[in-house]
Amino acid sequence: MQKYVDGIGVALEIEEVDALRARYRDQGKIVVHCHGVFDLVHLGHLRHLDQAKQEGDVLFVSITEDKFVNKGPHRPVFGEQLRAEMLLGLGVVDHVVISRAPSGFDVIERLKPDVYVKGEEYEASEDDITQNINKEVSAVESYGGKVVFTHDVTFSSSQLLNLNFDIFPPETTQYLNRLRDIYSAEKIFDSLAQVKDLKVAVLGDAIIDKYTFVTPMGKSAKGSFITVKRHYSEEQAGGAIAVANHVGQFVSDVTLITGLGGDPKYGDNYENFVRGKLADTVTPEFFHMADNPTLVKERFIDPEMNKLFEVYIIEDGLLRRDWHDTAAVEWLRDNIADYDVVIVPDYGNGFITDSMVDVICDKSKFLAVNTQMNSGNQGYHAITRYSRADFVALNEPELRLGCHDPLSPIDELATAMAERLGTKFLSVTQGPKGVMTVNHELADRQTVVPALATKVVDRIGAGDAFLSLAAVCHGAGVDPELASFLGSVSAALDVQIVGNSEPIDPIALHKYVVSLLK
Repeated sequence: MQKYVDGIGVALEIEEVDALRARYRDQGKIVVHCHGVFDLVHLGHLRHLDQAKQEGDVLFVSITEDKFVNKGPHRPVFGEQLRAEMLLGLGVVDHVVISRAPSGFDVIERLKPDVYVKGEEYEASEDDITQNINKEVSAVESYGGKVVFTHDVTFSSSQLLNLNFDIFPPETTQYLNRLRDIYSAEKIFDSLAQVKDLKVAVLGDAIIDKYTFVTPMGKSAKGSFITVKRHYSEEQAGGAIAVANHVGQFVSDVTLITGLGGDPKYGDNYENFVRGKLADTVTPEFFHMADNPTLVKERFIDPEMNKLFEVYIIEDGLLRRDWHDTAAVEWLRDNIADYDVVIVPDYGNGFITDSMVDVICDKSKFLAVNTQMNSGNQGYHAITRYSRADFVALNEPELRLGCHDPLSPIDELATAMAERLGTKFLSVTQGPKGVMTVNHELADRQTVVPALATKVVDRIGAGDAFLSLAAVCHGAGVDPELASFLGSVSAALDVQIVGNSEPIDPIALHKYVVSLLK
């Protein structure tokens, strides 16, 4: 039977449907199944569910678990139990099940409904970018079930939420309203498709990000330090590897140029690990640096994803800057001009030498650069080591360091730095304030994209995600405002990911853009 707590209906777990399905089968009842997010139940949902119930005797509705609601960082607005309660308040719904997966496929396999019902918007399966509907239909038909599509008035939950709920701050809402008036989702995706056939090189430090998850136990009784209980560690491919993987989700030909440890005395240089983490579209070009290890950064994280402290596992805090870079310089001289776009996430850890910078600046067709400020280089690693760039992405402290100016307005500093480097576009990422981009080719032209994420899991890598997509868009000649917007969407998705555990998913980006523009 349906579970209730204090008179309120509670969603079932998938394992609980077995006994119910067996009972209804013994009773000869026809079981009907609908699946969706149902973030905001509206008239269109009610009519859809009414039509579904008419197909049988018992109506099961499965809802997507919160973490799989792939409509952007601000969704779902209502958590899974609240969504279940709303649906169970409708007399037409008999049971609600939580699907612990991105689609209804797992529930279908367990429930084996006689009839599976979807809305008419799914009838043209080629329009479903996830292709989940094809998988679901095949599952139903495999045991002789029937698939039915309802036809009635339709509404968009995303549109209703965007128009009637204060999901975003006023400045973000105003920005999205203006964007909707200028660009359709189709136009944005057509623009993004221009990057697919680019030939892209990503050049920068390889970093192994080690996340060690702990629970603080309090101050030590024998000293002034915090004691923690260790749970487990996981290693992720970060630095330029992560950037290459982001780019490789949207571009079919990406080369990663990076340095790995070149001395066995430092242990594993992580080459096999890195190769195993690369996207299929990414080809590595490794240079092994004598007298250097592969850089590992270990972060200790509490259960709320707060970073307690970080350890650089490396000799003297940095790579030796006098590593013999002759082979890398020669490779760049011979090959870098062949790439349509060269992206340089320069973390200042020592792989990129001054000689390499000279070749990159001289021979790159379109050069995108970020010089990251971090604990290992703070105070001396600045964008001014590059003599030119076509696109630059910096955060505010990185820009101020390059300008040696802590006080002047950011737009003035961005314009001045763009002029100094001959940069067409310079973006300044400002966290919760969003991103400002100056267009050096047009006088007094600047755009601001407000922050598009309403919640944050981990900020590590958000700047890399912005650089990755904005760089290839600018390199492909995409409208500059769309380049900043798509880079910002990428960053908004990235802050939902722990570190560099996975690259930006093009389907997630597609669905989030559609959600934002409704």
